[in-house]
Amino acid sequence: MALSGAVALLAGFGGAALYGMTSMGEGQTRSYLLENPDILPQMAEALQQQDSEKRLASVGDAVSQPFAGAVLGNPEGSKTLVEFSDYNCGYCRLSTGHVAALIAADPEVRVVVREWPIFEGSEMPARMALAAAKQGKFAAFHKALFEQDSRDNAAIIRAGEMAGLDMERARSDAAGQDVSVELANNQAIAQQLGFGGTPSWVAGGQTFEGAVGQEKLAVALEKTSLDGA
Repeated sequence: MALSGAVALLAGFGGAALYGMTSMGEGQTRSYLLENPDILPQMAEALQQQDSEKRLASVGDAVSQPFAGAVLGNPEGSKTLVEFSDYNCGYCRLSTGHVAALIAADPEVRVVVREWPIFEGSEMPARMALAAAKQGKFAAFHKALFEQDSRDNAAIIRAGEMAGLDMERARSDAAGQDVSVELANNQAIAQQLGFGGTPSWVAGGQTFEGAVGQEKLAVALEKTSLDGA
């Protein structure tokens, strides 16, 4: 981190006392940081939060507006969690349990799933999931496909049958222009938010990546509720 950036951030952490440090020389500031290393993680977290806020502001409400039907939990819930997911992502598969637990614990949880097929062989599963959404069966298909040992065509068919899809219609819908546009939009939004992989999340004015666990997701959702966002 550039020292000048560190000095600028110090002004926000300790009121008048730390604010005065902005007038210190570089040597004095360096000494202070070396003597108080515990402040560095706070500074890094603040920088990350600032970056998240700027990136989220750049995409606006688009990130939380789902493809029609591609929602888990309560579609009208007051606590929105956005998940960028890939069916061939092992950490996404692990996170399905965390998300399900959140939904079971709180009827206000609304999970917007943004299909982001970044692994080889993931585009068709993503397209079929959006086709399932057009039949009002996204949640059932999403769950069934993650329960399969693979994501090949046979697994997609099994998941579709488990979800009760009209498979002929689903195959047609999966090739539709609206599905192609959705996948392209998800890719663009993910890149704008600086995501490098799946699962990636948005909640409570924050962005974060990885299988972070139920607790961190719940904390972010509570912040969403408190902020009214």
